[in-house]
Amino acid sequence: MKGIILAGGKGTRLYPMTKSISKQLLPIYDKPLIYYPLSVLLLASINDILIISTPEDLPLYKKLLGDGSRIGVNFTYKIQEKPRGLADAFIIGEDFIGKDSVCLVLGDNVFYGTNMTSILRSAINSNVGATIFGYPVKDPSAFGVVEFDKYNNVISLEEKPEKPKSNYAVPGLYFYDNEVIEIAKSIKPSKRGEIEITEVNKAYLKKNKLKVQLFARGFAWLDTGTPKGMLQAAEFVETVQERQGFYLSCIEEIAWRRGFISTEKLKEIGEELKMTEYGKYILSLCD
Repeated sequence: MKGIILAGGKGTRLYPMTKSISKQLLPIYDKPLIYYPLSVLLLASINDILIISTPEDLPLYKKLLGDGSRIGVNFTYKIQEKPRGLADAFIIGEDFIGKDSVCLVLGDNVFYGTNMTSILRSAINSNVGATIFGYPVKDPSAFGVVEFDKYNNVISLEEKPEKPKSNYAVPGLYFYDNEVIEIAKSIKPSKRGEIEITEVNKAYLKKNKLKVQLFARGFAWLDTGTPKGMLQAAEFVETVQERQGFYLSCIEEIAWRRGFISTEKLKEIGEELKMTEYGKYILSLCD
């Protein structure tokens, strides 16, 4: 399975912070925002990853992450010239995806939960064409909403409905079989000129090939699209790390635990960063 992180867009809700830099490069407490969606792909044992961003920002992602060999993965980079919708990622990434299935995660999503790995494995092992996720929210009318039956078969999808049919929002994490490329190509742009991911999901729904995995009570999905959301996410990360002593979305640790890099390589990385608490944490894992 291949992985795609979509880190484009202009981040206008965060202006002036994002006027000169991509929001996914801004910090959430002690690490760049993009580390959080990247950690989701690593937890799913996906080590062939495409990062899509703007022509201005892509060189900065390359500088931050390199070719991926440092953590035992392979990074590919492609440009999205202008925002054309989430589903455009499958058209841009067609050659990268090849004949594989694919996981798309949005670059501004932060997920945290003790059962995250098992949820991801379940989605990967699903025998349906596409799997989306459902997260219970207080005000579902502000999100895309999924309605489903007792077997987690999707019944309907609505975008910011006035009268939601459920209280489950659809977060920015999606698993698809290889058919998603042709489906994305067939979607006509919406009134705002974008290839909507909801239309891709509806195409799978028509084929009875769409399942939903539910994030349980206590699971965290954090919105970082506003200054307040970024602050709350940073405070959440700081609280968990300080109270429990382990780091959220430490990509080097996950790569090591997944067997992508050796303990010797992990120690080498820790030594490079030993002047920081982040580096000291990595070195503590080696001990």
